[in-house]
Amino acid sequence: MYAICGIHPSEISDTEEQIENDTKIIEKMALNNKKIIAIGEIGLDYHYDGINIEMQKKAFISQIELANKLKLPIAIHTRDAIDDTINIIKNYDFLNGGILHCCPFNRELVKQGLKQGLHIAFGGTCTFKSSKITACEIINMVPDNKILIETDSPYLSPEPVRGTRNDSSNLKYIVEKIAEFKHTTPEKIAKLTYDNAMKLFNIGGEKND
Repeated sequence: MYAICGIHPSEISDTEEQIENDTKIIEKMALNNKKIIAIGEIGLDYHYDGINIEMQKKAFISQIELANKLKLPIAIHTRDAIDDTINIIKNYDFLNGGILHCCPFNRELVKQGLKQGLHIAFGGTCTFKSSKITACEIINMVPDNKILIETDSPYLSPEPVRGTRNDSSNLKYIVEKIAEFKHTTPEKIAKLTYDNAMKLFNIGGEKND
């Protein structure tokens, strides 16, 4: 079992001092446990009323800098905040890569993410009937060596089990849909996404020897 650690944007503190303290806790956790392989989910989430946008941005940037310091990849969460996410990530080099987690089907976000060397992760939304045309286009923008799959469990169960509690047994539906969009086999998609994840997170590499 491996883990990632970070301060999710919905859990951001209200002061810069507390964000700094929380970031130090994340740093200590990552330094003391070799099973922590990335910093995340970090990012921006403007979905709910009453959020502190400036504090979210400060925490996001602080954790990007922490990931670079620790030589770890990051997992980026963005919800209803695409423009600000683009404006932040375009100003940073991600020295050890990262993921646009459960990536929205937005062309500019995907273009910028790929330009910065990030992987693009797709979940159950790519199987939704309402997403079919856009999902196909976006997935075909992503080269084979940059694509990942995920559940976002317990949310976003794919068709044909949409509306139920999600878990990793449902990944097969995402693999099948991506294979359909890319005109290839599910076996190829399963292998390349597995290999991509192993390489990105350095599983089996020097970090975990």
